[in-house]
Amino acid sequence: MAVYGGIQAHELERWLYALTNAAYDRRCPLSKVHGGNARARTARQDLLYLAHGFRAGERSREAVADGLGRWCQRYLTEAEWYVLVGGGPKIGTRDRPATAVESVQKEPDQALEILMQHRVG
Repeated sequence: MAVYGGIQAHELERWLYALTNAAYDRRCPLSKVHGGNARARTARQDLLYLAHGFRAGERSREAVADGLGRWCQRYLTEAEWYVLVGGGPKIGTRDRPATAVESVQKEPDQALEILMQHRVG
């Protein structure tokens, strides 16, 4: 299980904005949320439910921040989490020629590079 930091209530609007944009960005790994299209739809629906509850005033800022933290634990990998908070791992090395194993790992690296555009931290 990945270790995630808590989402602070005062950062909630930035997180909702960034995650919603990332979830609907077709180039982003969140559009495929680790398990197929049905899981991706559920992830987006859960995210929109949290955002609506916050923006409509139906839920407190703290409750939504807690729910959003659980959403991140359920749907994001640890690498995606660290990219979003701005402390992401160094992504790929471009100086060496690619081997067969590195070419398989290249696609996730590109997905994390795209995710950096939606970074919160």
